Amino acid sequence: MPFSFSLRNKLMVIFIATIILPFLTLAIILPTYFKGLISEETQNVTSGAMNSLSRNIETYLDDLDRLTLLPYYNDELIQALKITAYQSESSLDDYTKLKTYRALNGTLPSYLLNTRKEIINTVMITRDGKGYLSSKFEANKLVQGFPYQEQSWYQKAVEADGKAAFIGSHKQDYLSDTMNRRVFSVARLIKDPDSKQPISVIIADADYGALNKIIDDIAFSSRSMIVIMDESGEPVYSNKEVPISLKSQLKNHQKITIGDQKYVSLTKNLTSADWQIIVLLSESEMNGKIRWISNVAVIVSAGGIAITFILFMYLTRWIVTPFKRIIEVMKQARTGNLQARFTSVGKDEISLLGQSLNKMIYQLDDMINREYKTALSLKKAEYQALQSQIQPHFLYNVLTGFIGLNQTGEKRKLEDAIFALSGMLRYILADNQNTTIAQEFQILQGYGLLQKLRFDEKLQLDIHFEKSVGSFSIPKLLIQPIVENAIIHGVEPSESPCLVEVKAFIYVDEEGEYIRIKVRDTGVGFQLEAAPSAGQHLGIANVKTRLEMLYDEAEFRIESSPGSGTSVYITIPLKGAQL
Repeated sequence: MPFSFSLRNKLMVIFIATIILPFLTLAIILPTYFKGLISEETQNVTSGAMNSLSRNIETYLDDLDRLTLLPYYNDELIQALKITAYQSESSLDDYTKLKTYRALNGTLPSYLLNTRKEIINTVMITRDGKGYLSSKFEANKLVQGFPYQEQSWYQKAVEADGKAAFIGSHKQDYLSDTMNRRVFSVARLIKDPDSKQPISVIIADADYGALNKIIDDIAFSSRSMIVIMDESGEPVYSNKEVPISLKSQLKNHQKITIGDQKYVSLTKNLTSADWQIIVLLSESEMNGKIRWISNVAVIVSAGGIAITFILFMYLTRWIVTPFKRIIEVMKQARTGNLQARFTSVGKDEISLLGQSLNKMIYQLDDMINREYKTALSLKKAEYQALQSQIQPHFLYNVLTGFIGLNQTGEKRKLEDAIFALSGMLRYILADNQNTTIAQEFQILQGYGLLQKLRFDEKLQLDIHFEKSVGSFSIPKLLIQPIVENAIIHGVEPSESPCLVEVKAFIYVDEEGEYIRIKVRDTGVGFQLEAAPSAGQHLGIANVKTRLEMLYDEAEFRIESSPGSGTSVYITIPLKGAQL
């Protein structure tokens, strides 16, 4: 093939021209992708670190929580608190006073020595407003006459009603010689185990050394800020100085900006204390990691784009336009227009491809005209043959019932049965192949009357349908063979009265809407694994075959077990049903 006609050479040219695509990818898409990837990875790593941090802080707060439960584990201390709560000091004898004093001033300090070193002291406030200090520092003393019961932390502990109340950053103004040191605490209302009445409030103070150590053990970026906020939105702890503007931004959930720096915030709740851990990640730090990628991509791409752009613009019209015309012809053929053709110009591979497409469409049109119509006629004939199989099968079973009525001498019932059968035969022998659910159920009422004449009180029938499905079209005699099968194989062998229930209704699930037809009997049932072959139940086999021919997504399902009856479900997609 001459060089000028070769599609291979044209593809080689277009390949060289499309270098622009990797250039654009390198210059624009790749930096953007890595920016999102690095940002997401940084946030994921930080989130994992925050989870570890929150667990460590939760463990530390649990230590404080358990410390406030110590009075409940010491009977002497509880008895001392009950004495101070219920009896005046003047009514106590010297021995009781001594015992109470030792319990309040000796027991708690001995417990405190065994706790974590960051827990610096506890204060027990009895019901009469007196405080008893347990401290790891001998220099600490309680302020005489301090109004404990007026403090917000005391009131918060009372409101918690026996649960731990975590107190944010506050001054130890109830202690002397502390230079108003700020701590955070946990307080708890102590109740009488017997009467459940309040007898004391205990508060345990901890300094920030533990938080510093916990946060230092977790790796965060150098520019990150870690802030712990209490339930009122006030900072409990920060590894850096918190600007006033940051507090308002955190409270109002605004985008964090400090000076000219922007931050991405991640939060984690501390459930035990109703606090929040907030980590601020510097956007400039994350952007710096990918800036060099953008610079290299732009430099490399600029030269390539300048060279290939002119070639790309010229070759696009020359090569791509014929392919667009071929695609348009294929779309028209796919939508049913088999008269569409491609007009070829030249002798290259594109022209040969267009000629092959034209030939393929012509052959496809011819094949549809010859074979598809023939297959459709065969399918219609097969469907009519299947439908006709039901009629003699049905007549055989009904006439057998007539013989039984004649043998028993029930002439009146036999006459009624013949009239009912004549109406059914008119319905069956009509030329139409389809019917509506309403008409089919009307025939089922007549069929049920015939069977009830035979089985009398042994057979109970419940046949009804929702009005919304009455007008839907179904194959004629689709349901009758199933009802017949239920009576012959479910009710007849049973020694007790049985119910046959036939219903049609709209069924909805997560995949769509369906018409569902249910036939259920309370007869003898059978084991599905040992079910009779399709040849023994020709009517059921025909129903399944007709469903498969008419509805691609129809479902036929049988549920049964010995002694529990049998249920048959026919499910037809609503979108495939005909009005």
